[in-house]
Amino acid sequence: MQLPDIDDRHVFAAAICGHASVIVTFNLKDFPAAVLKPKGMEAQDRDEFIRHLCDFNQAAVLSAVRVQREQLKNPPRSARELLDTFLEQRLVRTVAALEPMIELL
Repeated sequence: MQLPDIDDRHVFAAAICGHASVIVTFNLKDFPAAVLKPKGMEAQDRDEFIRHLCDFNQAAVLSAVRVQREQLKNPPRSARELLDTFLEQRLVRTVAALEPMIELL
């Protein structure tokens, strides 16, 4: 396993053992397509991954986000506040997908 950062080998090995098709990471450069593609994998940042989940099963994502928001007690968060937090975490595409349905969150 030839990765740019040898400390990431365990992530790649776990993905192989788990038959993963995607590695979700902040460090896309550490998981080059040339290494992942032969194993049937790709690397995605978390925003891209969640956005794909929205496309795949919007109802499940809306439900998960609503449950997450409802579990926030200290302090509680409105749907808008939660989306603002997502923006602070650089989940721009995720927020763009969720904003039209903010009343369901």
